[in-house]
Amino acid sequence: MIVVTGATGNVGRPLTRVLAEAGQQVTAVSRHAAPTPEGVRHVAADLAEPAGLAPALAGAKALFLLLSGDLHAAGAGPADIIGRAAAGGVRRIVLLSSQGVATRPFGPTRIAVRAVEDALRESGLEWAILRPGGFASNALWWAESVRARRVVAAPFGDVGVPVIDPVDIAEVAAACLLDDRHTGGVYELTGPEVITPRGQAEAIAAALGSPVRFHDLTRDEAKAAMSQSMPVELAEDTLDILGSPSPAETRVSPDVERVLGSAPRPFADWAARNVAAFR
Repeated sequence: MIVVTGATGNVGRPLTRVLAEAGQQVTAVSRHAAPTPEGVRHVAADLAEPAGLAPALAGAKALFLLLSGDLHAAGAGPADIIGRAAAGGVRRIVLLSSQGVATRPFGPTRIAVRAVEDALRESGLEWAILRPGGFASNALWWAESVRARRVVAAPFGDVGVPVIDPVDIAEVAAACLLDDRHTGGVYELTGPEVITPRGQAEAIAAALGSPVRFHDLTRDEAKAAMSQSMPVELAEDTLDILGSPSPAETRVSPDVERVLGSAPRPFADWAARNVAAFR
């Protein structure tokens, strides 16, 4: 049995589906009840309280561990989850980490995530670490303004990074959970091309078949909006990358294709699949 945390999110939802379609027994973990594929067990649990994971981990052989924003906050102890999983008989963990662990190792949130990576390496378990860059699904932040006013409002409109489709992350995660060849692997996951926020707005407009205007936010305006859904420190780290990406952060990684045997999906594909959110 495989446990998927964050199972109702942008990565966890397609990962749960991929594993179920592969014939695996899956337990989907999220804070609140949610629809799951046929045959998938759901357990409501809060990762900020690792003791509550015991019912989900019972009988599990593998765990997909996603560190949501609140687990980066001061006082959170996500490494405890690894210890509890090992004690409960889990043999393999695939950790969804962050590209910033390598590209910006001294940021406060990156130090915390590195500590979780280190705890996993030292756990004695089989493991793989996924380090994605920016998510294509972050464009959902713009859905309300696109629906209401046909406007995308974002900072750094002409600064691009190779955002990755969460479905590609999910498929790589499934491969790492199921295939021994990926044990000990650290994979940097990006999309196939650098794309700016202005370019993303154009792709959304193409999917909609109607114009979408781009409005450039200041950094402070973006920080205020982002801090409503994530710790301020994580918002600051994210804006640092979006505003001044390093050469490593604009590099297109070969790792998705190495694992899956096919190129990662472009942002335009994500926009076309998710166009209903913007209508």
